[in-house]
This record gives sequence, structure tokens and C-alpha cells, in this order.
Amino acid sequence: MSGQSLTDRITAAQHSVTGSAVSKTVCKATTHEIMGPKKKHLDYLIQCTNEMNVNIPQLADSLFERTTNSSWVVVFKSLITTHHLMVYGNERFIQYLASRNTLFNLSNFLDKSGLQGYDMSTFIRRYSRYLNEKAVSYRQVAFDFTKVKRGADGVMRTMNTEKLLKTVPIIQNQMDALLDFNVNSNELTNGVINAAFMLLFKDAIRLFAAYNEGIINLLEKYFDMKKNQCKEGLDIYKKFLTRMTRISEFLKVAEQVGIDRGDIPDLSQAPSSLLDALEQHLASLEGKKIKDSTAASRATTLSNAVSSLASTGLSLTKVDEREKQAALEEEQARLKALKEQRLKELAKKPHTSLTTAASPVSTSAGGIMTAPAIDIFSTPSSSNSTSKLPNDLLDLQQPTFHPSVHPMSTASQVASTWGGGLLKPTVASQNQNLPVAKLPPSKLVSDDLDSSLANLVGNLGIGNGTTKNDVNWSQPGEKKLTGGSNWQPKVAPTTAWNAATMNGMHFPQYAPPVMAYPATTPTGMIGYGIPPQMGSVPVMTQPTLIYSQPVMRPPNPFGPVSGAQIQFM
Repeated sequence: MSGQSLTDRITAAQHSVTGSAVSKTVCKATTHEIMGPKKKHLDYLIQCTNEMNVNIPQLADSLFERTTNSSWVVVFKSLITTHHLMVYGNERFIQYLASRNTLFNLSNFLDKSGLQGYDMSTFIRRYSRYLNEKAVSYRQVAFDFTKVKRGADGVMRTMNTEKLLKTVPIIQNQMDALLDFNVNSNELTNGVINAAFMLLFKDAIRLFAAYNEGIINLLEKYFDMKKNQCKEGLDIYKKFLTRMTRISEFLKVAEQVGIDRGDIPDLSQAPSSLLDALEQHLASLEGKKIKDSTAASRATTLSNAVSSLASTGLSLTKVDEREKQAALEEEQARLKALKEQRLKELAKKPHTSLTTAASPVSTSAGGIMTAPAIDIFSTPSSSNSTSKLPNDLLDLQQPTFHPSVHPMSTASQVASTWGGGLLKPTVASQNQNLPVAKLPPSKLVSDDLDSSLANLVGNLGIGNGTTKNDVNWSQPGEKKLTGGSNWQPKVAPTTAWNAATMNGMHFPQYAPPVMAYPATTPTGMIGYGIPPQMGSVPVMTQPTLIYSQPVMRPPNPFGPVSGAQIQFM
């Protein structure tokens, strides 16, 4: 069977629907494909163990669930994935496995689907036993032997006698479970078992390095131990010699399947004379007759043995360092490849300006992409202004007041207008575009409001008893002021004005302003505050007032004043 099965695809789809990315990745890593778990899936699960928001029990349960499958491929790959996370994942993953009473109950596993299933089932049972023992070892000593600090100041070299005699047997049990995998080169026939063997090989190197350092520490303390401690120490050393022989056979298989010779350490055994010296020392403590041996000869034998074991430990350390360097180079090569791929993707993307040039909006004449930017909050300069508003809205130089508004002819003028006074009409100045023939003979209204009103009253001849018959006023046309269309203010027929008082100051020659609100006194006068014919009412001519500086205006031009009132119909 090769490739992902229909069951794998359905299971992955179910996890996609439920939103469980961890379970989906576990399913992807343990498919029915006869190959080791893919690196991308293993890397993702390793990252999950480092995330604090990932549920480690859920991750472990997903792996345990996959081991209940009937296919040897799925079960074997589940064990490999678990082993990989125990070695390279966050330590809290192996801590959780160590806290469980049981891990893998696969001692009776058997896949009867074919001959290959029978063969692989044997290694599945052995492999699961090693993983169980690895978790138990962590539970007993609270650390992983494959990750402890090594060297003269390492964990195993600085351990005291009592703890050392209890710890070394734990390493022996884990080493026994590993060597019980007992595979030869002819049985490594597929990618699944090869992946498991590589993990076991790396564990064997690191585990034996810790084992070797524990034995060195034991030999250095042996001749200072008590009788019972010496007896335990001698038994540990004899078992060590047996396991050294087995580990040598295991490394030979690794060499046969293509592992680089530089990755396989050289194991140097201690001289046989050391075992004789250890046995004689124990016999002397028990009161038995032994050969006469001097302290100098024992020290020489011990020194030679420690030197041989130290060279073995150095060889193991070099292999470990080489593996770390290879892993670092592989990671750097991977990052470099990702960087080059990213640069190629960026190079293939079209430039932004090309995309803009191809836009139909930008290529159209007068489109929004070609129009100049408009800032509606800016103030227009004097050069862009088409005209100015009059200084005085009551500047009535024509019988009919028609402000001349210049329309905007081009889009650029609209943009200029929008750049400043928003929705502000542009009115021609008082002398712009006016025919000379239509100009009045004399200016009725000055630039100042107060002066304009005074001049207006003086020309009307109100309150001075004189009559001005030389001015013929025509009724103005339709007005569009605040009163609506056809609005015609009315002026009372009274001719006497009281002197105006503004801000407490008395101005006898100052006429009050025209009222902007209707009065109650009816009148028959029409026009813009001007009767069509003043009749024979005597009116005294009031000279035009000219002020060198503006006169103070009343604070409220619409307030009540004394004298006659003006009524607006």
C-alpha cells in the first residue's frame, strides 16, 4: 500500500471541519504511506510543543489514538512521531508522558494483513517498549539522559556515590530496551523502519555517552567505597562491559546501512587488568586471601582504564557535535532557500506603476488620475481668485442691484474654487464690467455702512424740511432679498428724525439706520425706502457727511430707536 488512503483523507477532512490543526497534522504525519513522517509535519508539531496555548495532553492523546489503528504503517509512524517529539520537542511533552501510568500497550500488536505486517509487528512491539522505558527513566531521575550536560563538570561526573549507584542502573535498563530492538541491515527494508532506526541510533550515542561518564565516576570512587557499595559497583561495571559489546554490534549495523563513518564513534574498552584489580579489592574487603598488590599498581591500572573510557567519551562528544553542526547547516541552507524563493516571488510581481498605467480610469482624458490634487481646506491665493466681494453689501450704484457672478468655465477653475472658499459665490467688484453710461452721477453710498446710511437719508431729504425735486426715482424691479420675491419695504411718511444715540453718545447729524423688521404704522409709500415723488413737502438739504475715521456702530442695529418707524409689507 502506498500513498494516502481514503481513510486518511476523510480523517484529515474531519479535523479540518472541527478546526483542530494539531489533530489534523498528527493524521498527516501518520498516514498509510510507507515512508517516514514528513519533516514539515514534524516541525509543525515541534512548534506546537513550544506554544503555551497548545494542549499537550490533547496532542499526546491524538498520537495514542493513532496507535490503535490496525495498520502497522500507521502505528509505526505514530511511535516515530512520538519519539521525535520526545527528543526535539519541548520538555513539557516528555514530562507529560512520564506522568502517565502507561503509554503504549502494544506488547501483543500483530498486523495480519500480509507478510510484511508480520515482520514489522515485531519491531513495533520492541520499539514501543523502548519508548515506555524512556518515559519511565525520566520519571525516576527527572531528566533525559540523552540531553544532560557532559564533561568533567557534567551531571554524571559530579554525582555522589549514593546517587550514582542508583542512577547508573536506570541508564542500563534504558540501554537494554534500546539494544533489544535487535535489527540487522537486511531487515531495514522500508522508509518507516529506517526512520525509527535513525532515532534509535542517535539515542544510543547520547545515552551511551552518559553511561560511559557514569562508569568513569564510579571507577574513580571505587577504592574509597564501602564493602556493599563496592559490590554494587563491581556488578555495574561487569554489565557495562557486556553492553559495550552489544553497542559495538549496533554501530556496525548503522555502518552497513549507509551511515557516515564519521558519525560512528570509536569505542575503546578498558584493559582487562582493571577488572582483576576491582575484584581483588572487593575480596580484600570481604577478608578473603588475595594476591599482594601495591597501591601504586592499582593506581596505574585505574588511570589507564579511566584514560581509555575518557577517549571513548571524547569520540562520542565529537559525533554529537558533528551532528549538531550538520543540523545547523541544514537549517541555514533551508533558510537560504526560502529567502531565494521569496526574492523570486517579489521579482515576478508586476510593478505598481505599470498596473496604474494600465487602468482605464487613469488613461481617460481628464480622468481622476490625471487631475491635479485638490485640497478643500486650503486658502486660495490672490492670483487664483476671479473676483472680489464688494466691501459693502449696500453699495447700490445702479437703480436695480444685480451682482455680477462669473460662472466657472473650466474644470481647472472649479478645482481652484474648491481649493478655497467652498460654495462661496464670486461677485465682481463695484466698478468691474459696468458701462460708463449707466454709472450714477454721484455716489449715493460710501464704503462705510454708517456713512452710507447718512448719505442716503440726506439725499432723501428726510427731517430737514427741504424738498429735492431734481431726483426722479423709479421703482426697482423684482428683489431677491431676505423677504422673498417681490419684497418691497415701506417707509413712513414722517419727515422728522430724532438724533441718534449710540453707545451712550449723542450724534445730532447722524441718522438712525433703516429698520430690518416690519413696523406697525401703515404707509402708502412704495419702493426701496424711497417715495416716487416727494411732492411739495419742504425738505432742508442736509450736506453729505464725510468722516475721517469710521464712526462707532450701535451694538444692535435692529433695536428700537426713537422717531419714525419704517414698516415693511
